Amino acid sequence: MPMRYLALVIPFVAAIATAVAQALPPDDALPTFEVASVKSNKNGPGSPMMGRSLPGRFEATNMPAKILLLQAYGVPTYRIQGAPPWLDSERFDIAAKAPDGTQPDQLMLMIRALLIERFKLVAHRETKESPIYALVLARSDGKLGPKLTKTTDDCAAIMAERLAAARARGPGPVPFTPPGPNERPVCTMNMTPVPGAGFVLRMRAGGQTMESLARTLSGNVNRQVLDRTGLTGLYDYEIEYSPARTLNTAPITAPPGGPTPATPIDDGPSIFDAVQQLGLKLEATKGPVEYLVIDKIEHPVDD
Repeated sequence: MPMRYLALVIPFVAAIATAVAQALPPDDALPTFEVASVKSNKNGPGSPMMGRSLPGRFEATNMPAKILLLQAYGVPTYRIQGAPPWLDSERFDIAAKAPDGTQPDQLMLMIRALLIERFKLVAHRETKESPIYALVLARSDGKLGPKLTKTTDDCAAIMAERLAAARARGPGPVPFTPPGPNERPVCTMNMTPVPGAGFVLRMRAGGQTMESLARTLSGNVNRQVLDRTGLTGLYDYEIEYSPARTLNTAPITAPPGGPTPATPIDDGPSIFDAVQQLGLKLEATKGPVEYLVIDKIEHPVDD
């Protein structure tokens, strides 16, 4: 995927990580890598960026420390406060080996331990009353849009089958191949560029809850989104939207000294318009939001 798309998919991935995050152990009980190398990368933001978790290993190339925070704590970037600018601008190469038998979810905890040990990270969580969005029905009669339907798949059975296959395989990632850009997602979701549509993305999902949709939208509008649709059960949906236009229509206050959002570069709809295809809408309101507050973080020493 081109770098310009990767930069916009990161919030989407962070939202999914939030959905599956478990209660994290205290800092002194975190699992750690057997050995880890951390080096500064001076190639700059225009160079390829890569991060991957393999059985027993974590590797990153030209990776901003901010992305490591997203992975380690399972929070989207809008819920990180107090981060110095260099977390976005400076890049690092990391090669780390985990103990044999390490499960994929433990790798994220090991990245957290690595940040604490090598970057001297000190952070705490704090809940504040903040602007949020409520995901609600767009019509008073409750009629859904053409792109939102009840799923016909037995996701409980399908997910149990996938879990059984993963356990039979042993340690390592779940042996599940995500659907291609032209395939219907079954009890999963994906996001792909729309061919020939410039900078427009297609989000497709099968067998997902409205709560899951709200979390995914959070990563795209840079605010917490709460499900207040009243819809229960699992749904299939599909929307197409322009991330650039979304950034210019969301009422977001830029951080002090931060860049002004660029002018939209395509004619795709914002995500605020796109959700109306589902018979839903996003309403601005206020509510409690939990933030990860950075108290201290230092440049690591290369090894």
